[in-house]
Amino acid sequence: MQNYTLRKVFILTLALVFIAGLFLIFSFKGENDDQQKHRGGPESNFTVNPPAIPDQIEFAGEAAPLDLFYVRESFERELLINTYWHSSTILLVKRANRWFPVIEPILNENNIPDDFKYLALIESGFIPIVSPKGAAGFWQFLDKTGKEYGLEITDYVDERYNVEKATEAACRYFQESFDEYGSWTLVAAAYNAGKRRITESLEQQKTNSYYELYLNDETSRYIYRIMAIKTICNAPENYSFYLDENDLYQPLQLEKKEINQPIESLVDFAQQNNISYKMLKELNPWLRNRSLPNSSGKTYWISLPKDR
Repeated sequence: MQNYTLRKVFILTLALVFIAGLFLIFSFKGENDDQQKHRGGPESNFTVNPPAIPDQIEFAGEAAPLDLFYVRESFERELLINTYWHSSTILLVKRANRWFPVIEPILNENNIPDDFKYLALIESGFIPIVSPKGAAGFWQFLDKTGKEYGLEITDYVDERYNVEKATEAACRYFQESFDEYGSWTLVAAAYNAGKRRITESLEQQKTNSYYELYLNDETSRYIYRIMAIKTICNAPENYSFYLDENDLYQPLQLEKKEINQPIESLVDFAQQNNISYKMLKELNPWLRNRSLPNSSGKTYWISLPKDR
């Protein structure tokens, strides 16, 4: 009886060890499978696919000839870059929600196609940056060009950083260029490369089309970059960008304060208006110093938060 009991215990123990061994084997296999999938192995559910190219693309109502292989591939290149450079594109979509409502009415009032808002978006990303060549603001005006189109640029005021005034100046440039070229696509290309270079290239290469011009790499990519970000912004979900309304940067609620006298200290001015100097500079990046001399009595409009 005792031998029978010991044999029974022994068999039961072997069975438990066998079951435990099977459990460990399948556990390790499942873990390896999960790691393989996570790392993008042959059984992975994670895939990277080229984004779909629309049947038609256009800038400012002017269609791009996608039947030309180099046009299609150039556009696809920019669409791929902006689709898979996630952090950059998400920020562009977020900022566009804040600044498009400011820019759109100015373009409309000046009879400039709405698509030029995407030009500003790719130029600066809607942050008040300065390029290595010294171009500044949302529209990336050079000092000389900004002054030529009516912007005040001094040690104290730089209207290249004033979104409304810089957009007005850009509209003057666009209309003047359109009168010369008769093509909004060439207007945008000239904004990047300069009118002289585009005019000379058109004459030398005996064409009147941007898509037939052999240009430097930056200008060759320029229109395609605009159309790519436009395509994504118009239908972000088609390119796997899912942003709720709360994810987007909302338009700033501002009021304008008229100033036609000198301001000795913008720090004091900010405190008198119940905001920090930091907030004053964030809302008015065109104020380039800690004072505003204004000896001529010129009228300026300083942006302040409505709720303060």
